Amino acid sequence: MKIQERAGGGNNRASAPAQPGAGERLPTPPRERKPALAALAVLLILVGALGATVLVLRAGDRISAIKIEKEIPVGAAVTDDAVTEVLVAADESVHYVEWSQLASLKKLKAKYTIPKGAVAVGEMFAEGTGLPEGKVNVGLSLKEGQYPSGLKPGDTVTAYRVGDAAAKSRNDGAETGSGSAAGAPLVESAQIALVREAEEGSVSSGTLPVTVTVDKAVAGPLAQAANAGEVALVRLPAGGASDGN
Repeated sequence: MKIQERAGGGNNRASAPAQPGAGERLPTPPRERKPALAALAVLLILVGALGATVLVLRAGDRISAIKIEKEIPVGAAVTDDAVTEVLVAADESVHYVEWSQLASLKKLKAKYTIPKGAVAVGEMFAEGTGLPEGKVNVGLSLKEGQYPSGLKPGDTVTAYRVGDAAAKSRNDGAETGSGSAAGAPLVESAQIALVREAEEGSVSSGTLPVTVTVDKAVAGPLAQAANAGEVALVRLPAGGASDGN
């Protein structure tokens, strides 16, 4: 009798469900992944970034234009080291020269001296020399006292011959018909095309290189006097004559 009870007790124990041991975790169902939502989140981030970029670039419909980094004298062409790329607000009333047009721009000449910092526009350039008919540029190297302070491109000046040979030159000119009385100017009215100041850090020779635009007829005497270092410039008031004679 006892043997049967013990056997029955053992059977009851075997049929009871096993309990998890201490420290064991119950199994959890696998998480459901949603790749579509993750892809949508990435897409929204990209769209937002792209939209911000477009807003920045299209603030005023900006275009890539050409900015002058070095002063370009009248009649000179653009070089690679004289320009840089800059973004400007597009304006149909302003004929900006776009950066993609740089190769074509190099074939043109400056119609007048273009200062550093200017943004290039079509009206600044033309084919040929860029000088009016019958005009030429003459280079001068002036010492202190031979030019007024603050001389700049666009100024109108009168050129006089000075120095020890000035009187003899005027007398010779009067005899040959290329001059007149003492004190008469070599060129009554010339326009300053370029004033090249000494660059920062360079050693100045004590002279100021200046380019003036004059009539071709007076270029010879002016160049001769300039070669001898006997030219002095006097600035005319704004609105003065500018016929280049």
